[in-house]
Amino acid sequence: MIEFTPIFVLLIIFGFIYGIVNLAIRKKERMAMLDKGVDPAIFNIEKPSITTIRYGLLLIGVAIGILLGNILEATTALDEEVSYFSMIFLWGGMALVISHFVEKYQRSK
Repeated sequence: MIEFTPIFVLLIIFGFIYGIVNLAIRKKERMAMLDKGVDPAIFNIEKPSITTIRYGLLLIGVAIGILLGNILEATTALDEEVSYFSMIFLWGGMALVISHFVEKYQRSK
């Protein structure tokens, strides 16, 4: 069995360092823009992007797939792998199809 604790610790450390460096760079960039007289209204966050909706629906679909895969495994004679993977791909795909129609609706507005 692979020990994942050192991997997670390293990922957390490097992610933390990346986040601090990213925030410092963004602060310098914003201060330079404000010094040049750029309107600060460009920093306002607008409504969620289409990508956010797509990923959110995909993760919801995967979560539903995992839950239904567990139910399918417990109530039928299917193997564990078959029940989990079939439900994850089915519900994840359905979530992406739904996100396509949501994006299409938002673009038409």
